[in-house]
Amino acid sequence: MNSTETGGRAEPAAVAPGGGSLLLDDQLCFALYAASRAVTARYRPLLEELGLTYPQYLVMLVLWERDAISVRDLGAALQLESSTLSPLLKRLEANGLLRRERRSDDERSVAIRLTAEGTALRARAEAVPLAIGDAMGLTPEQDATAKHLLRLLAANVAGG
Repeated sequence: MNSTETGGRAEPAAVAPGGGSLLLDDQLCFALYAASRAVTARYRPLLEELGLTYPQYLVMLVLWERDAISVRDLGAALQLESSTLSPLLKRLEANGLLRRERRSDDERSVAIRLTAEGTALRARAEAVPLAIGDAMGLTPEQDATAKHLLRLLAANVAGG
């Protein structure tokens, strides 16, 4: 058995990554899944006030950082395929937050630009990261470590 008895309750023993354990608590994938669901659920009411879904919020974050970005570059920043990104962009455009324009220097490329409404939404969104940070309850060092480890994990799994 891959657990140790401590104070009347079973705690998972340390298992090397890929160590072959089939215990749910030993699965990093489950910890990631549970954390992702909890964080996304915490975002939901905050983003509803902005009229955004979580994927739409991610698009807006990139645009607030780099307006007039190509669809290709936006997809690369979000690690999304164009086929996944297109419906998000159409919805945000229908909501008046951005516009899609053919680039004058390359008619094959589409630039995404914020509208005045999309730019103004940024001020209302500034409270979101603060609320999420408070909900996570991590120290600045823990936050930095978590981001570092998750980026490393993503790069390793993707083969990068």
